[in-house]
Amino acid sequence: MSSPETIGPPAPADPYPVQLDVEYPERPLNRVTTFFRLLLAIPVLILLELFVQSASSFSTDGSGAQTATAVGGFLFLPTLLLLLFRHRYPRWWFDFNVNLLAFTNRVAIYLYLMRDEYPSTEDRQALNLRVPYPDAKTELSRGLPLVKWLLAFPHYVVLFFLGLGLVVTILIAWIAILFTGRYPRGLFDYAVGTLRWSTRVTCYAFLLTTDRYPPFRLGP
Repeated sequence: MSSPETIGPPAPADPYPVQLDVEYPERPLNRVTTFFRLLLAIPVLILLELFVQSASSFSTDGSGAQTATAVGGFLFLPTLLLLLFRHRYPRWWFDFNVNLLAFTNRVAIYLYLMRDEYPSTEDRQALNLRVPYPDAKTELSRGLPLVKWLLAFPHYVVLFFLGLGLVVTILIAWIAILFTGRYPRGLFDYAVGTLRWSTRVTCYAFLLTTDRYPPFRLGP
């Protein structure tokens, strides 16, 4: 896989370390694949589900809530323990976490109708994601990871409402693409901003790649 420290072009100077952008499609989008997007996404969703099931094999009932909790624990708890007791963030574990995040974002981009390219497990495609590898001893706190998930609560509330807006955005974009072949630029930017916001919260609260609190903004 590509080095997750700089997946895509370097981000512009910004006080917040995690950067995400998606290249706007300059050519018309495919109307046929857009219409059948949910069906076409089934194989890659199955791939993600297989990972989810392997990570949550200890779950007792198959409920969505337990699955999400299991996967969150699979990614979050080892990092928490490494920071808490060893004050280290091994590079191989960082690479795994960020590459999985990048793949998940590529799947989201496809489902959000933003691009026609089928999600790759390793090529960056239209996703520009930058997550700098932290020096755990100088840049990450030992104890803060214990409460980051709680400190991020205001972001969960905002993301809930942004998600509702995203559903409407995708529906309007679906209709627009079917008639014009284009994803309205304003809606595209909103979808990118929501994905950027969610990615920053994930890196802060669960992947623990930075101690800097995520900004409340859709932009870079």
